[in-house]
Amino acid sequence: MAVHPDEIKRLIIQAIPDATVEVRCYSGDDHFEAEVVSPAFAGTTKVAQHKMVYAALGDRMRSAIHALRLNTHT
Repeated sequence: MAVHPDEIKRLIIQAIPDATVEVRCYSGDDHFEAEVVSPAFAGTTKVAQHKMVYAALGDRMRSAIHALRLNTHT
């Protein structure tokens, strides 16, 4: 089940409404890179920030998304 970068962006913004999100496919149809900027990340570690994004993507991280390269910051 393929997923489109726009769907990934929509899911992240749905979970982190104040986020600015850019998503690109970089290999095949299941390898993505995303830049997520949000004030919600203030005072959190990179690991916590990434967990917030992974939570937003839910089961897609176990199926449609094989790899996700993340760059997160406030």
